[in-house]
Amino acid sequence: MDRLLSTEAFVRVAQAGSFSKAAEQLGVTRSVVTLRVQQLEKFINAPLFHRSTRQVKLSDVGESYYQECADIVASFHGLTEKMRHQRSNLTGQLRVQVLQGFAIGHLGALLAGFTKQYPDIDFDVVVNDRVIGPIEEGFDVAFQLMPATTERIMMRKLFTIHRLFCAAPEYLEQHGAPEHPLHLHDHRIALYGGYASRNRWQFNRGDDALEITLHGQLRSSSLHLIRDYALSGAGIACLPSLIVSDDLISGRLSPVLSQYRLPTLDFVAVYPEAQRRALKVGTLIDFLAENIGTNPKWDQPLIERGLIG
Repeated sequence: MDRLLSTEAFVRVAQAGSFSKAAEQLGVTRSVVTLRVQQLEKFINAPLFHRSTRQVKLSDVGESYYQECADIVASFHGLTEKMRHQRSNLTGQLRVQVLQGFAIGHLGALLAGFTKQYPDIDFDVVVNDRVIGPIEEGFDVAFQLMPATTERIMMRKLFTIHRLFCAAPEYLEQHGAPEHPLHLHDHRIALYGGYASRNRWQFNRGDDALEITLHGQLRSSSLHLIRDYALSGAGIACLPSLIVSDDLISGRLSPVLSQYRLPTLDFVAVYPEAQRRALKVGTLIDFLAENIGTNPKWDQPLIERGLIG
């Protein structure tokens, strides 16, 4: 029995909650993963999982054994990577999931700088607006608005998301601008469907807070579709500053209810706990955090104009 391979198989099954998914991530057959786990169970003389047709769940022994095994596997891969390559010459592939709102207009330029500095790292970037569990779907890291509700993941905040209601000037000329959040009920509204608050919206003005229910005429998982809807003069949209900053500065869109503030959100990097010592993942996250900074470039002109703060 190769104890390291068996230990890694055990860790992958525990993280994915599935022998089949673990096999896919390791690039072997399900039977190979099953055999490796069985060999480890025989070696320690205790079952590591409770198996059923529906799920695979850690046993009490498996729960206590998992963390140290995950540390061993992560340490081994991290040490091997460090020994083979200097930090300036990292190598291998990173599988990344990223929200469309950050991918379009922002991430490409950042990855261009990263790959110039680390040319031996390859990327497989999947762009969509789903909040995912990186372990279950086999990603090294996911960049999204909020962490997935999955155990055994790590999270690091990259920047703050500010949201604004806005509309095309021609729409406001024709329909007027709402002066109070309740006036939004008299307008066509486009909303992003991925916010955890769903239809409940909180507006803050000084020490006062108002919560209302909004049912958008248009609801979409694509922030860029909502932006195009607003640019066409069809209605009022709520959009994050990283999507709409250039449109507000150029005057293609005008802020609405700018005297009110919406609660901010955290844009985070989410990655499997076992990856916390992986050099490639840490280097990428550090690079993005350093280059984006505390006040991202898309927020700075809006801060200067008092639209966000």
